[in-house]
Amino acid sequence: MSGRLLRLACTATMAAQAVLTPAPALAAPDPQQRSVSALLTDLQQLYRQAEQATETYDATTEKLRRQRAEVSRLDGELSRARLALQDSRADAGRLARQQYQSTGGLGPYVRLLLARDPQHALDEGHVIGELARERARTVTRLTAAEHRKDALARAARKALDTQLALAGRQQRQHDDVRARLGEVERLLAALTPAQLAAIAGLEQQGVSEAQQQLSTGGALPEDRPASPEGDRAVRYAMAQLGKPYRWGAQGPSAYDCSGLTSQAWSHAGTPIPRTSQEQWRRLTRVPLRDLRPGDLVVYFPEATHVAMYVGDGRVVQAPRPGERIEVAPMASYPVLGAVRPDAPQPSEAR
Repeated sequence: MSGRLLRLACTATMAAQAVLTPAPALAAPDPQQRSVSALLTDLQQLYRQAEQATETYDATTEKLRRQRAEVSRLDGELSRARLALQDSRADAGRLARQQYQSTGGLGPYVRLLLARDPQHALDEGHVIGELARERARTVTRLTAAEHRKDALARAARKALDTQLALAGRQQRQHDDVRARLGEVERLLAALTPAQLAAIAGLEQQGVSEAQQQLSTGGALPEDRPASPEGDRAVRYAMAQLGKPYRWGAQGPSAYDCSGLTSQAWSHAGTPIPRTSQEQWRRLTRVPLRDLRPGDLVVYFPEATHVAMYVGDGRVVQAPRPGERIEVAPMASYPVLGAVRPDAPQPSEAR
């Protein structure tokens, strides 16, 4: 972990120029005049804000994906409804022509009254009745087709409006993430190598102390075997070691934190929600002491970071911008709790 901030500093200027949009400078004193602990606090806060913005962006992106699918579905239904309406109008036109043609000479009802053969009269009456029912069915189909087409057209317009609104929200959130990452890069670029090394050492010390507290508090789990699905998820996640963190990414060349966990479980045959907040809200929660490999550890009060437990008190995770997928102590960040993707799901969302 001690090399993280040094690696980040080496790429800060290039990343800021190539990726990030301009953002207001930090309203803080000169970094050179601040203590190491204050600088670490600043960095941790900036990273947390960036990850919160990333998870919000991911959630909107997932909603937009579903909304586009809904727009496509409604467009297909509307096309089929228009074809059905054309067929109903053709049937109505045919009946109208028949009605017009029957107005010359004696109509069917008059012919029925003048018929000499009672059986013939009954047969013709049946035909007339069936003709009337067919006309009624045609009118009903035409009316229903008109209503369905109009309803689908309204739904399609509303769905498209929702899609456009989501796309606009996604763009604003995209810009927010880039601006927050820009603040991180600028702060890192202003630090000396000695400051970076001191910050990394202090961060490592804090993680070690937090891990020890989990151990002495009995929160670290005993060794338990993974389920077959959990084993597959762990093997997928471990195969991604060394790949870069990139916000909004779901592989195969890069991932963000929840992109890694959701893709690992998807490849294990158990699709789970896309974002860490939805994973925390919708999956079955388990005590930390009962963790088994493949379970997900969720971090921060807002559930804005997630990692996968791999055993021995460690997790595999996509840590944060500028870093790569790694195996790290479970206490790398403040732990909120844990969830089990392949456990029976709660009857309703928490």
